[in-house]
Amino acid sequence: MKKIYTHDNAFIVHNVKNLVEAQGIEVFLKNEFAQGAVGEVSAFDAWPELWVINDSDYDRALAVVNATQQAGTAADWVCDNCGEVNAASFDMCWQCQHDNHGN
Repeated sequence: MKKIYTHDNAFIVHNVKNLVEAQGIEVFLKNEFAQGAVGEVSAFDAWPELWVINDSDYDRALAVVNATQQAGTAADWVCDNCGEVNAASFDMCWQCQHDNHGN
């Protein structure tokens, strides 16, 4: 068994687990209920961990994990009106409030 993913948010780990299992890869969830032990153990040691059962599936599973991390990444954009660089999370330019929804 090899660890392929860990995060402090159990919901995110479960989501990644579902995506990896959808590819027919067997995984095991470790520390699913360990967050109650924080204080007795390090917070990092209590994070839920996703492990691949068969080492031969490791590379494929890691590719799925990496794809999930890149899927939510959007690029910053430059306003057509004033030229200001805006974060991808903005629908309107923070500088001039011009709507660049098409970018």
